[in-house]
Amino acid sequence: MPVFPEEPEIHESLPGPGVPFPRESDAQALHAPATGGAPATAPTTVTAAPAPVPGPRPAPPRPAPPRADRSGPPRLIPKPGPAPRRPAAPVPQVEVQRIAATPAEALERADGAVDLLLDSGRNPGDILVLTVGETHPWQQHELSFGEERYWAQLTEGGDVFYADAALTRPVRREVVVLVVNGGSPARAAEAHSKALGHATALLVVCGEAGPAAAGAAGAAPGRPVKA
Repeated sequence: MPVFPEEPEIHESLPGPGVPFPRESDAQALHAPATGGAPATAPTTVTAAPAPVPGPRPAPPRPAPPRADRSGPPRLIPKPGPAPRRPAAPVPQVEVQRIAATPAEALERADGAVDLLLDSGRNPGDILVLTVGETHPWQQHELSFGEERYWAQLTEGGDVFYADAALTRPVRREVVVLVVNGGSPARAAEAHSKALGHATALLVVCGEAGPAAAGAAGAAPGRPVKA
């Protein structure tokens, strides 16, 4: 057989830029996949998600306070001084009234003063009668029932109490009637000081006793006067 020379293969080339395809079907055929089928679709545009908005920036850390210099000597804390003294409570002033009387008259004047005090509204338990000389008859009467019953009346405080001016018990009553019915001037002066300690409001002195005894000489009998 005769041998014919092989003809060269002719490859179809794409037209250059700006050269239109001969037919539209030819352009679609070029973009179709090799396996055949529908023409290739245009690529889908993917929209990127919006970038997250950054939150508030954290505040810068506060600088630490400067540390005390511990290399120096320790600080000495001053000791508290003594507390200020509270002012003492004022001592209540005791009013002193005097009734001029001789030792023989003092007992009768004292009984009249007690009656006036009771008539003015004083409570019997607020009155204490102290005698410098002879014991008051009412004291002798109460002692006749025994000393236990006698001192119980002082504790109960329901009636006028009669006692000797040398009374050592801590008795405090609003009114004290001091009867200077005898005794020495020194004893009367001591009884006057003690009677002031027993009274809280009023001291009635029947007779001459105390620093103002001389000034009571002109007082009207049976009526108390201020010292």
